[in-house]
Amino acid sequence: MFLTITTTGTPERPATDLGYLLHKHPDKAQAFSTSYGTAHVLYPEAEAGRCTAALLLEVDAVALVRRGKGKGRGGAPDAALAQYVNDRPYAASSLLAVALSSVFSSAMKGVCNARPELPAQARPLRVEVPALPARGGTDLVRKLFEPLGWTVTAEPVPLDVAFPTWGDSRYVRLALESDTLTLAEALRHLYVLLPVLDDAKHYWVAPDEVDKLLRVGEGWLPGHPEQRLITSRYLSRRWALTRQATERLELVRLAETDDSEVEEIDNAVEAETETEEKPTPLAVRRREAIVTALRQSGAARVLDLGCGQGQLVQTLLKDPAFTEIVGVDVSMRALTIASRRLKLDRMGERQASRVQLFQGSLAYTDVRLKGYDAAVLSEVIEHLDLPRLPALEYAVFGSARPRTVLVTTPNVEYNVRWESLPAGHVRHGDHRFEWTRAEFRAWAEAVAERHGYAVEFVAVGPDDPEVGPPTQMAVFTMTTPKEAKAA
Repeated sequence: MFLTITTTGTPERPATDLGYLLHKHPDKAQAFSTSYGTAHVLYPEAEAGRCTAALLLEVDAVALVRRGKGKGRGGAPDAALAQYVNDRPYAASSLLAVALSSVFSSAMKGVCNARPELPAQARPLRVEVPALPARGGTDLVRKLFEPLGWTVTAEPVPLDVAFPTWGDSRYVRLALESDTLTLAEALRHLYVLLPVLDDAKHYWVAPDEVDKLLRVGEGWLPGHPEQRLITSRYLSRRWALTRQATERLELVRLAETDDSEVEEIDNAVEAETETEEKPTPLAVRRREAIVTALRQSGAARVLDLGCGQGQLVQTLLKDPAFTEIVGVDVSMRALTIASRRLKLDRMGERQASRVQLFQGSLAYTDVRLKGYDAAVLSEVIEHLDLPRLPALEYAVFGSARPRTVLVTTPNVEYNVRWESLPAGHVRHGDHRFEWTRAEFRAWAEAVAERHGYAVEFVAVGPDDPEVGPPTQMAVFTMTTPKEAKAA
């Protein structure tokens, strides 16, 4: 992805002031790590009369899918080709918008400590984007940028210059020019409108995106004639978020019309008790999915293998259907914290008889694990080195052999939706690997076949149509001897 910002100047107001505004020295080529690759900032020209800053985002397309590091990590050989062959490294999108806010954050805020007078000055600006996906064509590009004071040149890119009859692609070559805008205003326009034109975001749109949109759109979005389209597309057409943003933008517009403050227009702000419902954390959704699966299996005596600090044990204790709950972990520190969380020392005798915690390693067989209805391994397997997985497999499926086994693990394909997760990194520093859906399915089906279980797969969390859910769960159910023999 590539974008250039050019300005012209005079001896009194040299164009090289652009370096102060961007906080990037014109004589240096600099590189910055971003969530989706490496951003390079360089100046092809830097003279008093004309200065150009270029932002080149080097996207690691494979890491966007794999999101793994170290031994044993990698994508499934049969993963969808579109995950690896796509326009992300080349066409401006939300990935470039994120890089803009990360690399030029001070410039976007209008902050320049070295030259405080510069950010408020309008200057001649020319922004060029060689490849911009525009769902809506050149007409929509003009409708979005011209009301903001830009002179727009948008040329459709043909599908293939050798075959003009094929027509144009959805990409345009974009050039924007203005003499009336500050650099901060220009960057804020680009930050919002690049993903709007692409009509897609490469990370999960959380409720805080509303605050981000209103903050960056301050001063121009409330009065924009395409405000509704911008808001809807920026928030990935999430109806609740779009409605919330639209209502707040209307308050801003009314306040500006009356030359008053928003709080004066909406005098019920402080007394309001109804708030936007917060999204359910993924950890809570995971526990809910586990409890649902356990109830469906009819399990009463449950093992929580790798129980950590006891969150799942605490949840299971609230349901009287689970008559015996055992938490097992190799870490004594984790078990101590779990004991405090559960308040075992103050728990009533009847409740205390339902729960016990003990130390144990899942790499070894343990007679204490035999005879239970169900076992849960929630976010456990990814903390083991791959060569140790067969030992865990035998200890659980071959030796303990509960009727039902639940295994949850991250779906590495979903990692591209986490804006704050750097490319090439797993979700937790202790994860030895993270699997794609195909890799997890292959492992689970092989385990089931070897040990006489049937297996089904459950999506946990929002099931993205492109990359699947954030967490994947396998539900193993022991087959009868007859069924096992047939398998």
